[in-house]
This record gives sequence, C-alpha cells and structure tokens, in this order.
Amino acid sequence: MVLDVVAELGLDKLTFEEVARRARCSKTTLYRRWRTTKDMLVAAIKAGPAAGNAAGPVDTDSLREDLLVLLGRLEASMDVGGPVSLLLLQAAIEDLDLGHHIEASAGPTGARLPDNVVQAAISRGELPADADPFAYEEVAGAVLLVRKLTGLATDQAYRALLVDAVLIPALRHGHRAPQHGIFSGSPTPTTATSTKGHA
Repeated sequence: MVLDVVAELGLDKLTFEEVARRARCSKTTLYRRWRTTKDMLVAAIKAGPAAGNAAGPVDTDSLREDLLVLLGRLEASMDVGGPVSLLLLQAAIEDLDLGHHIEASAGPTGARLPDNVVQAAISRGELPADADPFAYEEVAGAVLLVRKLTGLATDQAYRALLVDAVLIPALRHGHRAPQHGIFSGSPTPTTATSTKGHA
C-alpha cells in the first residue's frame, strides 16, 4: 500500500491521509504506529521488498566480479517490481537520512560502493590504498538510470563494458576525490563558491 503510493505519486506525495484513504482506516490508526511518513516508508520496505530478501554482502574475491554483482543488482532493481533502488536513487538526492534507512533495510542495492568491497580490493592489490568510491557512486547509478529511461541497453554485456572501460580504470586512479558522489549517501552540495565563474 505505502510503496504503491510512492510508485504512483512519488515520495513527496506520500501522506498519512492518502495511505489511510487507500487502506480504509483512520489517520489516527497510522499515527499510533508511525511518527512520520519516513518511519512508515521504512517499515513498508522492511515488510515488503526487504522481508527475508535483504541482499547479502558482496564478496567474490575479485573487484571486477564484485562490481558486476553490484551493477546487476542495481539494474534488476530498476525494472518493474523492484522499487527499492529507485527509491534509494531519489532519496540519495532528496533525503539522505531516508537513503541510509533504505540501504540498511534492503542490503547493498548497488547504488553505493560498499566499503568492504573497496577494502578487499585494496588488500588484494587490485586498488591503491587511497582508492575512493567517488567514480562508482557518481557514475554507475546515473548511467544505468539514464539508459533505462532512454531505452538503451543495460544488459550484462553493457555492464561488463562499463566496469572494464570506465569504473575499474577510474577507481584505480586513486587519490581522494574532493567531492562525494551523488549516490554516496552524502553528496557534496552546490555552494556559492563552487559555482562562481560558471554563471
């Protein structure tokens, strides 16, 4: 019910009034269980898409395979019937706290590059010690989402090309990025200083 409202109307239209109307119950009943619509949404995710299906940690003993697994999860979740990652992608921009809750409830969705994947790759010598997840968290979700919306390929062959030609070379570049990626959970906001001279 809650996820239906979000899927049909968007996060900003999720209200106790709309859920109560569809559930044919009083708003008071909902207020007794949840303080905010955010609490209600997280509960719906835990009871729905994440119920007993939370994706486990990614650990294939290979950075390339780890990235392919993450991209596969992200791509699959963008299809009809997989709303969790789409919620996370939107929440990562609009509501960072909600994004953290969704990722914690659903497990690694592929929108972010888990720290265990980065650290394992560093320990295997696949990435430099100062590797930063910026390239993945800035590019992967955005590219797949745009290609989905425009009807372009996001299949296994494309995802392998994205990993081999873009993500791994960028991650191997090393050095801490001066900003956080858009799907990192803490993207760097636009400031007056950063936009000076670009008006």
